[in-house]
Amino acid sequence: MDVKSKILIIGGTGNIGKYLVEASAKAGHPTFALVRESTISDPKRAAIIESFKSLGVIFLHGDLHNHQQLVNAIKQVDIVISAVGGDLVAHQVKIIEAIKEAGNIKRFLPSEFGVDVDRANAVEPAASLNRTKVEIRRAIEAEGIPYTYLVSNGFAGYLNYILNNFGDSFSASPPRDKIVILGDGNPKVVFTKEEDIAAYTIKAADDPRTLNKSVYITPPANTLSYNEIVSLWEKKIGKTLEKIYVPGDEVLKKIQEASMPLKLLLSLAYTFFVKGEIANFEIKASFGMEATELYPDVKYTTLDEYLIQFVSN
Repeated sequence: MDVKSKILIIGGTGNIGKYLVEASAKAGHPTFALVRESTISDPKRAAIIESFKSLGVIFLHGDLHNHQQLVNAIKQVDIVISAVGGDLVAHQVKIIEAIKEAGNIKRFLPSEFGVDVDRANAVEPAASLNRTKVEIRRAIEAEGIPYTYLVSNGFAGYLNYILNNFGDSFSASPPRDKIVILGDGNPKVVFTKEEDIAAYTIKAADDPRTLNKSVYITPPANTLSYNEIVSLWEKKIGKTLEKIYVPGDEVLKKIQEASMPLKLLLSLAYTFFVKGEIANFEIKASFGMEATELYPDVKYTTLDEYLIQFVSN
């Protein structure tokens, strides 16, 4: 019987982190989560901490700013996956330093979970976040640390928020009368359910084929234009929506006027929906591989299936 690699997830109680912890544990990996002591006792985190405990997750106390705690945690595992939030992306240099000192890590997956930052041309403030992620990539490579970069593209969990014009309406389901579309709605975008992103990530983390490569999650049934996603929704509710198209220059103006975090989300949306920077290049074997081709055994949720949950809301 194969011995499963030990996986440490940093940022495991966060937006994508909790799915990674669960996927790792369910895949049979000895799974470790780096958590602050204050997180363990935080009432707001109680449910997620209990769910981790029920899965047999091992908690290691520490944070990014305590070098020795990081080194001690990393020495106990084979693979490190970072799922830290955007404000901590630059701080991953501390993980790199600790991995270098520990000297035992077979693979490091930095916090990416978005577009391919080496190929997407974003506008501010997304451009700054992408540059920071690029700097982390180059630092990993410079230290000779074995890596996999996980390009998840869009999270399906944000889809309802996006279809509701980025929170203009706090509806529990997509619009049923009129809908706002950024740009002309034609560039292809990709949205995948977070559980599926996590399943692909855990498989890629321990796969010899993905060593020092980028892994792209672009499920064919989920690689659609915004117009095609709206069409799927229209078929679900049996109604044609009024469509309001917002030209690219107006989107840029909205980005300038918005405050954070909407400013960041709109700049990402401009990159996705107006410029089409997700699916506008060929994934070549020299730098990357596609997750659904690597792991056909993962039965991902299609966007058509995902939208069903909103019909009765």
